[in-house]
Amino acid sequence: MPDLSVASAVEALKKLEATSAAYDHVLGVLSLDASTAAPKGSYPGRSLTTGVMSGLHYQLISDERNGQLYEYLSAHADELDEQTRREVEVGKKNYDKMHRIPMEEYVAFRTLLSEAQAVWEKAKLENDFAAFAPYLEKIVDYNRKFAGYYNPHMAPYDALLNEYEEGMNTATLDAFFAQLRETIVPLLAKIQSAPQPDDSFLRVLCPVEGQRLLSGQIMEVMGLDRNYCGIAETEHPFTTNFNNHDVRITTHYYPEAVASSLFSVIHEGGHAIYELGCDDRYNGTFLYGGVSMGIHESQSRFFENIVGRSREFVENVIFPRVKAIFPAQFASVSPLDFYRAINRVQPSLIRTEADELTYCLHIMVRYEIEKQLIDGSLAVADVPGKWNALYREYLGVDVPDDAHGCLQDVHWAGGSIGYFPSYALGSAYGPQFLHEMEKDLGDIAPDLRAGDLTRIKGWLRENIHRHASFYKPGQLFERVCGKFDARYYTDYLTKKYTALYLE
Repeated sequence: MPDLSVASAVEALKKLEATSAAYDHVLGVLSLDASTAAPKGSYPGRSLTTGVMSGLHYQLISDERNGQLYEYLSAHADELDEQTRREVEVGKKNYDKMHRIPMEEYVAFRTLLSEAQAVWEKAKLENDFAAFAPYLEKIVDYNRKFAGYYNPHMAPYDALLNEYEEGMNTATLDAFFAQLRETIVPLLAKIQSAPQPDDSFLRVLCPVEGQRLLSGQIMEVMGLDRNYCGIAETEHPFTTNFNNHDVRITTHYYPEAVASSLFSVIHEGGHAIYELGCDDRYNGTFLYGGVSMGIHESQSRFFENIVGRSREFVENVIFPRVKAIFPAQFASVSPLDFYRAINRVQPSLIRTEADELTYCLHIMVRYEIEKQLIDGSLAVADVPGKWNALYREYLGVDVPDDAHGCLQDVHWAGGSIGYFPSYALGSAYGPQFLHEMEKDLGDIAPDLRAGDLTRIKGWLRENIHRHASFYKPGQLFERVCGKFDARYYTDYLTKKYTALYLE
């Protein structure tokens, strides 16, 4: 591009980023509306709009002039500041990926996902996997094809994993999951033979209106300013973000499962804290938002489990609020009873309801199925049978129907194959972050007991959140912790559950 100067090229880059962010915002609002407020029958029109907007976004990102722009800026990298160099790197990666995908395929895929979301919701409610199966078949086919576009030099599933956790591959994950099994399975066996706490009071009727009040109180404790962080209700809880002043979390209320919405709010709140903590300078750029799903899940799982399920926080922050809102239901329950109940280990059907110890076994089921779907060794029609067999093998539970089995998660309907391992990685990252945090801050138990998360959030913001996507995930983790070591996680689980059950 001989007519360009570095200054004009940077200006063109910034305009491209801002326009792309605007398209992301519009498509994000459409998706949020589809999951929270839109009438169930409205998806055909929304799918058309999504297709049009996705097509325009595709044209913007894949325009060949952008390739020339990135080539020019890369050649003049020594004249750019380090943030702009990183923006060029990320932008070029997105361009290379998008440029390889034929436009008609990209638009068709985005339209398919809009339809699949609505079909999945109905199929789950009606326990009708057959209705969703044709959509899942197309989603798997698209993911397999797109993997070749993303990175033709990788095995297809590795290419998909890299879309959520750059640098990740099946060899690393196979070893990681094997290490977890070596700790979790024997510890689980010991716990199952020990006396079990009573958790029946977690299934008493707690009216939804009271649960909404509890959600608001927990958001306040977490420091989630409702001027910048909204909450809505949906079938499957999630968080979406548009910039660091506009983040939305969602939850689902079950009248006879008060802990479900309680901990989904804490979990999604952890995602929101990350997004709200990104530095302003990354808004409207390719670097806005959390750097990877593994790092993101480390934050949500940190707040959900290390903070939210700690004895100090449960007994002194959560339980007093639960009892104040539902005094009759918890009149005879002590703080210790509640702590033991919400940490009860009980292999179960539903991932989002899983206890902290067995949670990663749920992820292993999905990981094994995804690998086989992408390599073609498992047909979509056989997913329910495979799912049920793995739940029996890994968790020792029988799946009664597909609504409580392979239809329970929204991720595949959203096209996200390769996402699930991030949940396990994030769970494992958290205790290693905690180790480094307490080296700097000392014991955080007094903070948890007081319900004062100021120092904890400050440390996370300084070391993780403010950087948004400036660093690659591996770089960010190693800046804070050094090399990843899953033993921090397995040691954390062993210490916590030995104290709860075996001492």
